[in-house]
Amino acid sequence: MRQILVYDLPTRLFHWLFAGFFIAAFAISNLVDDDSARFSLHMLAGLGMVFVVLLRLAWSAVGTRHARLGDLNLNPMHLLAYFKGMVSGGSARRLGHNPASSWAAVAMVVLALGLGTTGWLMATGGENDAIKEVHELMANAFLVVVLLHVAGVAAHVLRHRDGLQATMVTGRKQAIASEEAPVRSMPVAGAAFVMLTVLFMGYLVQHYDGRARTLDLFGTTLQLGENESEDHD
Repeated sequence: MRQILVYDLPTRLFHWLFAGFFIAAFAISNLVDDDSARFSLHMLAGLGMVFVVLLRLAWSAVGTRHARLGDLNLNPMHLLAYFKGMVSGGSARRLGHNPASSWAAVAMVVLALGLGTTGWLMATGGENDAIKEVHELMANAFLVVVLLHVAGVAAHVLRHRDGLQATMVTGRKQAIASEEAPVRSMPVAGAAFVMLTVLFMGYLVQHYDGRARTLDLFGTTLQLGENESEDHD
């Protein structure tokens, strides 16, 4: 069966940037001591993750048809039927997001924004045990959703043998009907996506004070760790 382009370049770039920022932030938070200067990289990666989410939300309004919010299937009954089909072997393929991937996408975006919000509160002087616990809970929930999503992709591939695991690299899926048309790749928008992300991360690096461990984010000072100069006073 022929393959057609389903996911445009900006959508695929978001997928990998989003994953990379989360992995970096989660790994640093678990492998680096809170008092270390390197722990500030956790917050910078978190800001990068939120930034690409905001870009993705903007793209969901103007992107190609399978990049839009309307492509998500969030009907709970469809989700239940999808899982039943996976067990019985009668699950139907869908060219865009299936119900499980739709719910996973929404959960990860909501959790990412929640992580960004609680991180912001802690960095602007609102740090307390309750906010920190909520932040950590959402990070762990995010990891669980990611693992379930990966397991779902693996189960789908074993069931359908359609090469779904490569879709977010190539953007292509097997067409279901002969009349289905591919989407446009949108390479210019993809390049703009990467450029904006690079510029934003460059801005963060330029406005980060490693000694004070503060970040001037568009006029707001974020405290990303303990002030080294104060520690030695």
